[in-house]
Amino acid sequence: MPFKAWRWDRLSLRNKLTIVNITLLTFGIVVAGIGTTLLLRPTLVSQTDSQLSVYASDPTQFLAADPSSRLITYDAIRIAPSTIYVAVLDADGQVVVDNWGQWQRPQAIAPEVPADAAVRGSQSLFDMEDPLGATWRTITVPEGEYAADQVRGTLLIAAPLTSVNATMVNFLAIFFGFGLTVVIFGAALTRVLVSATLLPLRQVEATAMQFASGDYSQRLPAGTPNTEVGRLSRSLNTMLVRIDHAFDERTRTIAQMRRFVGDASHELRTPLVTVRGYAELYRMGALNDPEKVGQAMERIEKEALRMGGLVEDLLQLARLDETRELVKDVIDLEPIAEDAAMDAHATAKDRVVRALPVNIIQETRDEAEPLGSETTGELPAAVEADIVPAEESASAPEGAAAKRALWRRRSLPRPALRGFPIRRKGAEPSGIETADSDEDLGDVPAMVHANEDKVRQAISNLLGNAMRYTPEGSPLEVGVTVDLQNQLAIVDIIDHGEGIPPQIRQKIFERFWRADTSRARETGGSGLGLSIVSAIMKAHDGEVDVLETPGGGATFRLKFPLLMSAPVDSALSTAPNS
Repeated sequence: MPFKAWRWDRLSLRNKLTIVNITLLTFGIVVAGIGTTLLLRPTLVSQTDSQLSVYASDPTQFLAADPSSRLITYDAIRIAPSTIYVAVLDADGQVVVDNWGQWQRPQAIAPEVPADAAVRGSQSLFDMEDPLGATWRTITVPEGEYAADQVRGTLLIAAPLTSVNATMVNFLAIFFGFGLTVVIFGAALTRVLVSATLLPLRQVEATAMQFASGDYSQRLPAGTPNTEVGRLSRSLNTMLVRIDHAFDERTRTIAQMRRFVGDASHELRTPLVTVRGYAELYRMGALNDPEKVGQAMERIEKEALRMGGLVEDLLQLARLDETRELVKDVIDLEPIAEDAAMDAHATAKDRVVRALPVNIIQETRDEAEPLGSETTGELPAAVEADIVPAEESASAPEGAAAKRALWRRRSLPRPALRGFPIRRKGAEPSGIETADSDEDLGDVPAMVHANEDKVRQAISNLLGNAMRYTPEGSPLEVGVTVDLQNQLAIVDIIDHGEGIPPQIRQKIFERFWRADTSRARETGGSGLGLSIVSAIMKAHDGEVDVLETPGGGATFRLKFPLLMSAPVDSALSTAPNS
């Protein structure tokens, strides 16, 4: 097998961890054995040295011929214990007498005494070796330092280190025997633990393979959060969820785009065919009557405007999709709602379009409950008289003032929003004040931090949508609510048409979505108006929802985060002119 097949990088993580753990365990045991050996042998030798020192300090205790006289003789030396070697050396270092003579112990092999042994000094410790290589630990006692009878010379006492060596051999055999057992057991235990520890990683691998194969519903089991694998599983699950959502979003987007391509093709084909048809008629000379030419030009202009509206809606959505932050300011929603109601009435003079008084709520109520009576389903009256038509306002000097007087705030004892302009009933702009206490309180303004043009466009789109999909002459209402409990400023666009089925209320805000209901009839719309409203609300950290109007119809609700405080200068700049 080629060597590269055994390269380290080709091994699995489990094998690598097992090899590393076994190597470290073996290395530790070997180091411990060597260290113990290096410490144990000197300890055993020192014990032998201590025994020899005891013998040398008073050799008569084991060599004296007569215990009472405590004198050493040659005969006493010859019969000394065989566990040690005792000899007398002359001045030249030659052995005069010892206890291991050939006639005493024919099989014994005495150590080789070095020539300078007699002159090594008092109680000098050193090593000797016998012809077989065995080591002897030796000490000398000079003449005169021991009591002797006829003995003359240096006394030499030696003890073999055979027992020390045997002890070391036995120790090493036992130590490395147990060490080998520990390595084998450790290898098996390491393999089991590594396999168990890496089991979640194998699950990660299996899940990733299934996810890569197209099963985006796969998720990793939740592991212990304080472990690396547990944190990895949690992070990967978060990533898989996001990828799954991204794929779902991609699938939805592709489906929406396909629907849009079909709808846009249909929307654009009709005006293009119309324009082309009139152009061919004119080229063929069929439009020789000036009146017919004028009608053809009018139709061409209308179809061109329709195509332009579709393109403009697409450009608007593209701009809202950009990550650039909108230019926002502190604005009051009530005058914006008033302006939108007046504009809608000017556009559809056959409709009654009312701006409801500002509704202020402090306690939590049903979020899905639109403005209106709980018992009758009727909306509160906004004014005491109908809106003055635009043509009447142009001729009457009081027309504009009369119109604006139709929308008045309700003055209720509510907690003040510090720093916002508080408008009194009947007060002119010069009389705008700031509430400094709960007693000095006027109306609570619906102040938000938003882009005024986008807010006006959202309300205008919803009003246009309501006028497009409700019967002619059906009334419309625009209401503003200040929800102090949830800190929301709410704008409701209320119609009394056919309503929207609950199952499609969330779908109507999807881009390019068109319902196969009476609301999706041929009305000239591009199908992008509500998508633009939804994008505008998201850009303002708000939301748009559709509810059922009591008594029938649909209520579109815009929810903005309510500003609870703001500089007076910023608020004054947004106060409407009377």
